[in-house]
Amino acid sequence: MKTTKIKIKNKVGIHARPASKFVSAAGAFKSTITIAKGSSSASAKSITRILSLRIEMNDEVTISADGEDEIAAIDSLTKLIESKFGEE
Repeated sequence: MKTTKIKIKNKVGIHARPASKFVSAAGAFKSTITIAKGSSSASAKSITRILSLRIEMNDEVTISADGEDEIAAIDSLTKLIESKFGEE
């Protein structure tokens, strides 16, 4: 299992559009991937679950992946967050 913590940098946090991009990116991997904020976590492949976390700017999230492509999954999702989901 691979885990990383990252701070959300885009001004509006993870609303519908970034959540959709996140789910799409996560869906490209075979690994089981979760995203967590505080004590709440969600499947990174479920847009409704991600939106239920109400992730805002400057929130720190933990991304975990478990499977054969876990390192690539973490790297890809980290880059997506660092790019501010292409919104800014």
